[in-house]
Amino acid sequence: MSAQDSARPTEPVEFSVDLTGHELTRRAHVMNALGAEWDPVEVMRGEEEAYDMLYSGLDEQQQRLYDALVEAGVLPRRG
Repeated sequence: MSAQDSARPTEPVEFSVDLTGHELTRRAHVMNALGAEWDPVEVMRGEEEAYDMLYSGLDEQQQRLYDALVEAGVLPRRG
């Protein structure tokens, strides 16, 4: 065993890192990248419209599968 190995602790060592400052910086960069024109309500409306289009016009088998997925909690209940 080398002298370097004997200097290593044999018990667990307390180690923690506070990422709060980094998280705030990350959030600021995200908001900056989204821009001042970003409208979260409009984005949600667009997503709802996309889901409406995606799940409209299903044939009978697709509708049964969709209903089964909703019932199983895989897809959210809509409307």
